[in-house]
Amino acid sequence: MSSPLDWLSQLLEMIKVTGQLEIRCAYGAPWRIAYGHSAAREIPYHVVLQGVAILEDPEDETVRELGAGDIIMLPHGSAHILHDGSGRAPIPAYFKQAANLTISENGSDERALDMLCGRFFVAPPHDRLIRDYLPTKVVARATNMDQQSGMDRPSDQMAALVRLMRSETSMDSLGGRAMLNALSSALFTLALRVASDSEEAPTGLLALAGHPRLAPALSAIFTDPARPWTLPELAERCSMSRATFMRHFQDKLGRSAYDLLTDVRMSLASNELKRPSATTEAVAEAVGYQSVAAFRRSFTQWIGMTPGEWRRLGHTQPAEGAAPEAEPAED
Repeated sequence: MSSPLDWLSQLLEMIKVTGQLEIRCAYGAPWRIAYGHSAAREIPYHVVLQGVAILEDPEDETVRELGAGDIIMLPHGSAHILHDGSGRAPIPAYFKQAANLTISENGSDERALDMLCGRFFVAPPHDRLIRDYLPTKVVARATNMDQQSGMDRPSDQMAALVRLMRSETSMDSLGGRAMLNALSSALFTLALRVASDSEEAPTGLLALAGHPRLAPALSAIFTDPARPWTLPELAERCSMSRATFMRHFQDKLGRSAYDLLTDVRMSLASNELKRPSATTEAVAEAVGYQSVAAFRRSFTQWIGMTPGEWRRLGHTQPAEGAAPEAEPAED
């Protein structure tokens, strides 16, 4: 008998995030990179290996300093600017193609920055779970970047992963590109683990997971979404009254427990409907609907098409999670 999966494993079983490391930036001050809003279902990420990078978000007008070991993901694909903080006009960068990725340099040795940049890809319709339940920015820190250490903490594990990514970008090894993309995919999971374990856990699922009293409800929803959960039952698992549970859940997640339960059910249903042998009736029952008509209404409202239309669409599109070819980023 297999052990039950934790909520994050359950989430990633549903959405199947893939990663792609694309560029290694080697800049000296002054430097600046501007990124527009990412394409749908793409999540840009940056890993600072050495030096300092100032992150500016034009949308919310926030500024954050990133140092060696900092990993930032932008789950909503927000436009952003990275620069050295000097305020001087940047030295133009140029690109050269290495064996497994693109190298971007500007030829300056002043206050050298070493940074990895890439993207994660989330196939529809699961991108809404990322967009609705993760914050606009997720920052995780890898500790002891330049020395071998124990693997007791998630941040130590991340440091080991980043060191391996850095090493792979420096070598022309057989299977190097596949290795970098596999490590990039693992980075997504590990960054969420580190962020949820941080004292500064962000809003959304990570904050909920880091809330000891609310975590049992999160686990229950992901572990057994087909069960006809009621608010009193979820509240009891968290040792709270119904009103207190609803208030804390909404405050931490920004959405209700029923919203999360419905989104998990519909994401599971969207996967099941693509199986050739699955009927709408069987899928409805599998995700907790006793009425097929009610399931059809919920699914159509949630995804914008009927279960049958979604099934037919799934048979005509590329495999879920397939990533497009990378293109060098431009300033």
